[in-house]
Amino acid sequence: MRHRVAGRELSRTSAHRVALRRNLAQSLIEHETISTTIQKAKEVKPFVERLITLARKGSLQYRRRAISLLGNRKIVAVEDGEPVEKGTVIGKLFSELGPRYLDRQGGYTRIIRLPLRRLGDKGELVLLQLLGKDEPLKKEKKKPAKKRSRRKSKAAAAAAAEAAETPAESAAEAAAEPAGESEEGAPAEEKSETGGSEQESK
Repeated sequence: MRHRVAGRELSRTSAHRVALRRNLAQSLIEHETISTTIQKAKEVKPFVERLITLARKGSLQYRRRAISLLGNRKIVAVEDGEPVEKGTVIGKLFSELGPRYLDRQGGYTRIIRLPLRRLGDKGELVLLQLLGKDEPLKKEKKKPAKKRSRRKSKAAAAAAAEAAETPAESAAEAAAEPAGESEEGAPAEEKSETGGSEQESK
C-alpha cells in the first residue's frame, strides 16, 4: 500500500524516475525551454527550482549538493559539423542562472500548455521554460470580499441607515438651539420691561 507516499509514479521504477528527472532538468538548464507532457513537467518543475535556489546561494557546499542531485553533464554544441564543448550544466547553473534570479524569491519556471497532443497516447503537451531576466514579478491578487450572511448584511444596512440619520438629527438640533436661546431671552427682556414699568409706577 502507498499510504502517504508523495509524488507521481509516471509508470516507472524509482531509479528510472530519478534518471528521467535528472535528464529533463539538465535539458531545461541547457536549452532553457523543453517540450514534454504535463505530468512530467509538474514533476520536474519543483526540482529545477530547488536547484536554482542552491545556485543563488553560490558557495562550494551548495555546488557540491547540486552535483549530487543533478550530475554534471557536459554541454555540447555542433559547429561546422563537429561537436564542441560549451561547458557543463552545473557551470551554467551557477554562473548564469543563479545571478539571473538573485532578486526573485522563487517562481523561476513556467508551464505553457500547447494545443498539440502526443502521438500514440494523446498525452497533453506543454512547454516548460525558465523565465527571462526582465520578466516582471507576479502582481498580488486582491482578496475577494467575504460573503456575509443575510442577517449580517441586514444588520450592516441598518447600522448604515442609523449612521446616515444621526448627522441629520444633529444638524436639526444645532439649528434648533439658537431658536431656543432667543425664546429664553425673550422672557428676560419682558421681565426687564415689566421691572422698569414697576419702578416707574413706584
